[in-house]
Amino acid sequence: MFSVIFPGQGSQMVGMGKEFFDKYDIVKKLFREADEALNFSISKVILDGPKENLDATVNTQPAIFLVSYSIFKVVKDEFNVNLNNAKFFAGHSLGEYSALSCAGYLDFDKTIKILRSRGNAMQNAVPKGEGGMLAVLGSKIEDIEKILKDNKKSFKAQIANDNSDGQIVLSGINKDLDLISTYLKDNKIKNIKLPVSAPFHCDLMSKATEIMRKELEKIDFKESNNRLISNVTADEILNVNDLKSLLISQIEKKVRWRESIINMINYGVNQFIEIGPGKVLTGLIKRINKNVKTTSINNQSDIERLEI
Repeated sequence: MFSVIFPGQGSQMVGMGKEFFDKYDIVKKLFREADEALNFSISKVILDGPKENLDATVNTQPAIFLVSYSIFKVVKDEFNVNLNNAKFFAGHSLGEYSALSCAGYLDFDKTIKILRSRGNAMQNAVPKGEGGMLAVLGSKIEDIEKILKDNKKSFKAQIANDNSDGQIVLSGINKDLDLISTYLKDNKIKNIKLPVSAPFHCDLMSKATEIMRKELEKIDFKESNNRLISNVTADEILNVNDLKSLLISQIEKKVRWRESIINMINYGVNQFIEIGPGKVLTGLIKRINKNVKTTSINNQSDIERLEI
């Protein structure tokens, strides 16, 4: 039993998806449709860069979705692999939009437009240079929660991503993150400041939440038989009517990825297929459970080797 999973921000690279773009008309068509939907050449940013343009959140989010969706369509339509037999569809942060679109809940053009809006809202929710994110390595989430609680008068941050055993990401104001980093290092806890433009998945994103609330209210999600896992609850979304509220909450709530994977495994999933640029999620799953099968699809040879 397998689940299909989709990566989030941080997996992007200039030239991602080029092999599929060069070889398949369906991918060229999707790239053209994306440019038309956005009234902007996102395809040029993806294929040619420069890197700083691709790394801007407003571009990164629709770009990763476009490449993920394109690969998904090639696997399904060109290689006749029925990915709709998946037990669940899930994605990490913006990857949740890739999941719900590939699962049939939202049309491609609507998804890429809303991700452009989402990226812009999140990028501009906090003044540039004011907030950031810090990856904490080798610690349990309970230990980090205790450190934040015990030191709340000295510094403030929130857990943004519970990614895997030993990888937790904090969001906050940079001066607080600097204090936390020093505290952690003094206590022999490894941490790394992440090269991101804003403090995602915390209450500093409140302006982005309000913008996305208005954007998502305009959207009508379709019914689908494919099952989704929510970042917010780490569990199955049982009603399509819950999608809007969960996606709005997702902006400020932590991404419960570790728990999501554990819950899918508990539901019987023993294989995860990561579709999109990079292998970040595959690496995280190996840290969560070494016994499940993982496959990442980045190029045609990956598809040819795919066994379900």
